[in-house]
Amino acid sequence: MNKALRYAAAVLLAGLGLLLGAPAASAAPKSPIALEVVGDGGRNVNVLFTWKKDGRPVTDIVAATLLATAPDGRTFGPIPLKSAPEGQNLYNAAEPLPVGEWKVAVTVTKPAEVRKSATVKAQDIVLPKATTPASTTALAERAAQESSSGDLPLQIGVIAAAAVAAIGIMFVLVRRRNVSG
Repeated sequence: MNKALRYAAAVLLAGLGLLLGAPAASAAPKSPIALEVVGDGGRNVNVLFTWKKDGRPVTDIVAATLLATAPDGRTFGPIPLKSAPEGQNLYNAAEPLPVGEWKVAVTVTKPAEVRKSATVKAQDIVLPKATTPASTTALAERAAQESSSGDLPLQIGVIAAAAVAAIGIMFVLVRRRNVSG
């Protein structure tokens, strides 16, 4: 009977160990990389890569893809991410998304495995209409109004200084002429 109790205790402890250890074993390993996935205001997606430990930018080569799914079931991708010229840890999709709302899933395989999803709205950017340039006559009139109203004291001062300088030079020249002649 003592042998049966030992056997039951061993099975019970083994089962308990498996039960408590199973969630830890089945959990995916934590990635050392943090991703920030956002739309760029247009039709592309920006992904920012940082190290979780200290928040520094990931400067290693990143291998990642983007897969987008629309609410109506359309899919776009997988599209590779490419390094953006704006930053060393900023990546963009190699192709712009079609217009609409998308659930974007970014899967990274290098330098570490991680996956992150976000919802982005892809839209065409509408630039404001260009205004017609003003005619040269209108620009000249506007310049004359601006210069006459705000710079008048400065202009008077410059003219007065030039007049005083001219009179002073004239007196010097006349005096030299009288002294030498």
